[in-house]
Amino acid sequence: MRLSQDLLRAEAARRVQAARPDLAAGLDLSTAAALSEAQARIQESADTDGLLAVSVVRRFELAAWTRATCEFAIGMAPERLAAWRRSFSRTIFLAGNPDNLGDRFRFDHIAGDGSAAWAGPAPAAASTGLRRLLKLFDGSRGLPPRPDTPVRIPEAIGPRHRPPVRRKLYVATAGVTVADTLVHLNHLLVEAVLDGLLAPGDTLTVRQVPRLIGLPGPSAALRVGAEPEHPGRLRAYACLTGETVGAGA
Repeated sequence: MRLSQDLLRAEAARRVQAARPDLAAGLDLSTAAALSEAQARIQESADTDGLLAVSVVRRFELAAWTRATCEFAIGMAPERLAAWRRSFSRTIFLAGNPDNLGDRFRFDHIAGDGSAAWAGPAPAAASTGLRRLLKLFDGSRGLPPRPDTPVRIPEAIGPRHRPPVRRKLYVATAGVTVADTLVHLNHLLVEAVLDGLLAPGDTLTVRQVPRLIGLPGPSAALRVGAEPEHPGRLRAYACLTGETVGAGA
């Protein structure tokens, strides 16, 4: 799979149109300038009346966090998840121990190992106290090397409307911090759940690579963002591959 700039722009445009077709209307999303304008419109709208999720992160381990994020999104009411998408699944990551906060704040999902918890999505005012109490999660380092890791989404967390599938989740690491990874994967995984690409019983094999170049086969979903070193160019930061039926095979 060749990730050309045309393909990356098309994927970025698809995401804008899926999130806010009203704000994308009238823009030629085939250009980087128009994509930036559309994204700015969505951000401005989200800041005014959109929904915000807050994740409190005690420690970050890629496979466990991937599983817990999928559980959080799958456990959400579909209409709430769809409304969150209109705000580009906006999420703030804070550093803290969820175990020490349960008496003061209500979380909508807590990871099974207690490594992270999520509140929302809700209007920003609902999380003001939590955001004032805690600092942003400091993930300024890159991801440590790790072997390919399978992640099974538990079947018990929600209804399953199709047979389980296997996918690979490729994560780019070159020049990408842990904080960046949290943002990119959050968007990719949450929106993949909304699109029906991830469901209870599915298995992901999480694979770290320096850059997403020459991946086998077509993608089911891409996380695309600006490439800081090259203004005007886009880069793929994460990729969810096509499915293989039979997660237990």
